[in-house]
Amino acid sequence: MGASIAVVDVGDAVALRAIFRTGPRAFLLNPPAPVSGDTDTEERRTASSIVEALNGSGLEKVVAQLTYGAQPGRGKGDLSVLHEFEEALRAQPIPVTIQRGAYYMSNWDSMVDAARQGNLPSMFPADFALPMVAPADLGKEAASLLMQSPSNSGTIHTEGPGRYTPRNVADAFATSLGRRVEVAVTPPEEWEDTFRKLGFSAEAARSFAGMTAATLDGGADRPTGTKQGETTLVEYVDNLIARTKTN
Repeated sequence: MGASIAVVDVGDAVALRAIFRTGPRAFLLNPPAPVSGDTDTEERRTASSIVEALNGSGLEKVVAQLTYGAQPGRGKGDLSVLHEFEEALRAQPIPVTIQRGAYYMSNWDSMVDAARQGNLPSMFPADFALPMVAPADLGKEAASLLMQSPSNSGTIHTEGPGRYTPRNVADAFATSLGRRVEVAVTPPEEWEDTFRKLGFSAEAARSFAGMTAATLDGGADRPTGTKQGETTLVEYVDNLIARTKTN
């Protein structure tokens, strides 16, 4: 079987619905908004468009990749935006499987240069344990869920083979790089300013700081019956360092 690519504006529900009509099932992922703007407002707009496009699409099943820790409220970034998205998907008639993904290991990709200098910036405390998952493992599980019967709906949590702390991440970088790497924790009172220095808008900085605080306050989900990917943190970091050496 082959594949084709269709490029449409995810905010255009009519165009998106036309794409949905070309197949029987769909994998849904609300795209991240540019951090230079109001991320919460933009991501709510695109999530609403996706749900609207499902109406009249003729799809027999959808799988939506959302997030651990999703919760109601405002100013909590993806935790609140994706909670609203999840609720809207459950309210529409097409059978839906919700795949809640753990913290992406790829969130550490941008830290390679800092790790080479011996530091790993983190807004989480060095010993704060998080469920993490390699995006490739999320994709494999999502493909499996998409192929299952429409009657097999519900919520699936996908994480890696273990839970990891920023210190574990630093140790993985240290082993792969062959040098000492220390966790450099940013205190809460500096979160928003740090995001702003990275190019975030004021709205996005507040949102991401709120999401970080909500994660720390609530801890990580500890669901039962999780699906576990195969990629360990050490394997992921080793592959990351290998890729960056050749790029």
